[in-house]
Amino acid sequence: MVIDHTGLVVRAPRWVALREIEAALIERADWVIRTLAEWRGKNLDSLPTEWRAGAALLFQGRPLTLALFPARRKAIAADLLHLTVLHPTPGDESEIAAFVGRWLKDQALALLAPRVAHFASRVATRAPTVRLSSARTQWGSCNQKGEIRLHWRLVQLPPRIADYVVAHEVAHLVELNHSPRFWALLETLLPGHDDARRELDALTPLLG
Repeated sequence: MVIDHTGLVVRAPRWVALREIEAALIERADWVIRTLAEWRGKNLDSLPTEWRAGAALLFQGRPLTLALFPARRKAIAADLLHLTVLHPTPGDESEIAAFVGRWLKDQALALLAPRVAHFASRVATRAPTVRLSSARTQWGSCNQKGEIRLHWRLVQLPPRIADYVVAHEVAHLVELNHSPRFWALLETLLPGHDDARRELDALTPLLG
């Protein structure tokens, strides 16, 4: 089952009976309804195409409205509805885009690094090195040196989905593969991770 901006898609091998598919849908009905509701009205353009007052962008899964105000000192603050930006030249779209972009990356590192440390404390003797990524096809990666890279746009996703990516890469510190042992370890780090995994698949277009 995959849900994205186009709706719900269900795929199954030809030998699976229709009643089994229906039973699976009923079993996961709460997840389907919740995820469809999250996608309803959400634009896949997680960053504005025009950096003007009233533009929409995602921050920790919340669609926020950009509010721009002239000020001598630069500052950014997020609440439940708005991303308020104070800037000497609020009408300069390229300046605002660069300023907000830097802020989002700073927030990503500040929010994700502690989550890496949290999960890593259960499987490693020390917290791994964490760096941000701008990869076009991966939300995260872990190499043989034990270094973890996380896409900065994770800060735009709901925290529970970002947690899945973090826990996934931390599990690779122990199992640098996708063997049954890897998935078992991930389940101990983040019980019931399957829902987040499915939702992440639907959010992957944000990387494009």
